[in-house]
Amino acid sequence: MTGAVSPRTPILVGVGQFTERIDGPSYRGMSAVELAAAAAAAALADTGAAPAAVAGAVDTVLGIRQFEISAPGRPPLGCSTNYPRSVAARVGAAPARAVLEPVGGQGPQHAVTEFAAAIAAGEADVVIVFGSENTSSIKYFASRTDKPDHSEEFPGQLEDRGLGYEGLFDEYTVAHGLHGAPAQYGLLENARRARLGVGVADYRRSMGQLFAPFTKVAARNPYAAAPVERTVEEIVTVTDTNRMICDPYPRLLVARDQVNQGAAVVLMSVAAARRLGVPEDTWVYLRGHADLVDQPLLDRGDLGYNSASILAVEEAMRVAGVGLTDIATFDVYSCFPVPVFNFCDGTGLAADDPRGLTLTGGLPYFGGPGNSYSLHAIAETVHAMRSAPGSFGLVAANGGIMSKYSVGVYSTEAADWAADDSAELRAQVAGRPPTAIAHRADGAGTIETYTVRYDWPVRTGIIVGRRDADGSRFLALSEDPDLVGLLSDGEPLGAAITVRHNGTANIAVLR
Repeated sequence: MTGAVSPRTPILVGVGQFTERIDGPSYRGMSAVELAAAAAAAALADTGAAPAAVAGAVDTVLGIRQFEISAPGRPPLGCSTNYPRSVAARVGAAPARAVLEPVGGQGPQHAVTEFAAAIAAGEADVVIVFGSENTSSIKYFASRTDKPDHSEEFPGQLEDRGLGYEGLFDEYTVAHGLHGAPAQYGLLENARRARLGVGVADYRRSMGQLFAPFTKVAARNPYAAAPVERTVEEIVTVTDTNRMICDPYPRLLVARDQVNQGAAVVLMSVAAARRLGVPEDTWVYLRGHADLVDQPLLDRGDLGYNSASILAVEEAMRVAGVGLTDIATFDVYSCFPVPVFNFCDGTGLAADDPRGLTLTGGLPYFGGPGNSYSLHAIAETVHAMRSAPGSFGLVAANGGIMSKYSVGVYSTEAADWAADDSAELRAQVAGRPPTAIAHRADGAGTIETYTVRYDWPVRTGIIVGRRDADGSRFLALSEDPDLVGLLSDGEPLGAAITVRHNGTANIAVLR
């Protein structure tokens, strides 16, 4: 079949992963550059062609922005001034173009889709996409005097696409404690619980039932950061080692960001693969793809269901010409339970589908390496497709507050590159009427959804409410013992509250 496709057809020909653990005998506190380079070297070797020849043919590299350069200030251990080129140099590549992607867990799949399209259009020929995180080492060396210095000056062109936080938060949300993913996703999780009408205990157990099978996958994955199989009870029972982070999440339901992991993917045209001698049994095609962006969090009509991400899934499968029953493997982004539940809610896939929902073990157990987790999912999917030629695997990558969603459908079954209609779908989503928001919410209201921050000096409730007067949505904080007690240990959904603006934030008490 491969002989029938256009020479410009993009294919994935090499994938690589790398993990080092602090408790491992070979741990040496590698930098983000070193971790990505180890993964990129593995990806070059995985092509089955001469790694040096493939590296020499690379014209474009894209680095997924790591956490240490995703905020102002100098990273604790230093960093490269040009992460993509530092990595490229270590594997013998000297690309004409180097790109640094913005933040967002959708970034790996978005990048693979973007540069597959560029290859199809003749704008690139051989591309490496890589990402890494050394957050485990950053924490390990935080209070030590023998810190390594990962600073590195590297000259050359760099297309830095910026941080990419636009639309994810503003002064209003920050003033009400919505910084950090657990609090943001806690609101979505409890909104879904409200939509389903499920009690606190039953919903918590359902989260454990969803994720317990993920731990089995992580336990047998040699690249997992925490390869431990866990029971439902272990996952949901609050203990000293499984403390509450933000309601409704104990630690074992939250993405594990303390990791040292790297991943990489090599893409090229069919013509380049033939020229470089890449064996056809390594070729995997991106058969379907889509990229959607949702409205800002508070603008969305329903906080408990994200339809924009489901549009992306449906569009990717349409482009691939397959349906849900045709997919052999899934890796659904699992920073918290709600993105996985949402995938199942929207597609009709059962949470306990025998095909499974992850190939890696999921972000809380395999590891959540910043923005680059889905590169690991893509790598595992490529291996799975090679092992079962002609089958299809789906990767669903999530960024922001279920804000940005990228989906890829992969197969060894050959087909020419096909464009998607993501731009039109994004316009449809952007055109949805926003929910009315009351920034100053004085008066009576009810709780629409909520979370509790256990990581603050004073336990604090964060509430999304609706004003009784006009139904407009508002944010509020509360340290009121009665209300925080209800939020922590009772059933607060729909509870009556009174809100007053104190000049900085809306403050809620029980009514």
